[in-house]
Amino acid sequence: MMESLRVFIVEDDKLYGEMLRYHLALNPDNEVLSFTTGKECIDNLYKDPDFISLDYSLPDMSGFDVLQKIHSYNAKLPVVIVSGQEDVGTAVNLLKEGAYDYFVKDSDTKNRLWHSIQKVKENILLKEEIRQLKDEIGIKYEYSNVIKGNSPPIIHIFNLIEKATQTNIVVSLLGETGTGKDLVAKAIHYNSPRRTGPFVPINVSAIPGELIESEFFGYEKGAFTGANTRKMGKFEQANNGTIFLDEIAEMDINMQTKLLRVLQEKELTRVGGNTIIKFDARVIIATNKDLAEEVSKGNFREDLYYRLLGLPIELPPLRDRGNDILILAKFFLDEFCNENNLEKKSISTSAQDRLLRYPYPGNVRELKAIIDLAAVMANSDVIESSDISFSRTNFDTELLNDDDTLDGYTKKILHHYLKKYDRNVLTVARKLDIGKSTIYRMMKESEL
Repeated sequence: MMESLRVFIVEDDKLYGEMLRYHLALNPDNEVLSFTTGKECIDNLYKDPDFISLDYSLPDMSGFDVLQKIHSYNAKLPVVIVSGQEDVGTAVNLLKEGAYDYFVKDSDTKNRLWHSIQKVKENILLKEEIRQLKDEIGIKYEYSNVIKGNSPPIIHIFNLIEKATQTNIVVSLLGETGTGKDLVAKAIHYNSPRRTGPFVPINVSAIPGELIESEFFGYEKGAFTGANTRKMGKFEQANNGTIFLDEIAEMDINMQTKLLRVLQEKELTRVGGNTIIKFDARVIIATNKDLAEEVSKGNFREDLYYRLLGLPIELPPLRDRGNDILILAKFFLDEFCNENNLEKKSISTSAQDRLLRYPYPGNVRELKAIIDLAAVMANSDVIESSDISFSRTNFDTELLNDDDTLDGYTKKILHHYLKKYDRNVLTVARKLDIGKSTIYRMMKESEL
């Protein structure tokens, strides 16, 4: 709720001015001040009125001159001119100069002023609501609120996000499933100059191949069976904002060709239509696959790859973020307890040690599920190691709790990663920073 609206009544007829002041002051939210000259009004502008009713014929200055001085102080201040005679030419000139409205004095003037003030008040409230919403969005998507942690990999991500918000460069978000690519995309959008525009996400893998073109670019009425009305596509919806193409590597080759043309020309045609539609949308993509490798396999167009590469941001897996695991765990625990009206809980030292040893194949998303379940299972306000359940075979138990040689540990690690990455030797070699020939040798010798 806003505070009282400050209204100036500038009227040389004291009796008429008092009548207006009394009528407008019947609303307790209005603080009404009266003046009889233009100079008095101008000298009191420091009181920052929200609305001014200005008599056009004043003894010391013309209403036109007073209006100019008012707007030199505050160009957005709404000023209604009240005149004793109807003069269309004068009214037009005053409105061109920026007057909010022009009234002729009659028995209904006080009511018309009342309604004008109400409209101004509604506009002020609406602008304040929009400002608050923008502030809330900005706070919600501040980098530190989107990505919890202070590890070196995350600090590096913050720096890249900052660079991404300063231009409209295409951003490619890379990394394993569950690392938070969607949240980073929102952080980039809501901290960029396009924050007031729409953010339109699309999960490419969730759209059937025969429907993806109409989802992307829309369709005209009658374009196909069931197209009973015209539909705007996602790219049109994202105009002046950001379109986020998640799981971009799942797009088939034919659609890749169409997407490339649309991105190059910045124009599209709806399915079943001929009208060329211009659009202006920032593009952010995400994938958990190696796009360069997909290009080499023939699954992804090389020209589209270079078109979309832009600024690459690779989100680190949770297992590489060290103590961020505990920061996130405590954040998720507090969040879950608040949402479910549970007493605040802490995490014991042994439970923290267990959390730090787990590799999190599902990354941040898996950690949240683990903590939510632990909060439910805990019998006190402290989460113990026994309250933590991992959905997959516990990697630390499988690997570290059995006595073995260094060579034995090496085989187990390689076996784990080969299984995880579908026996893709190049990917495993890159992840473990070893030569692929070593892996091939061990496979050939039947050690794996």
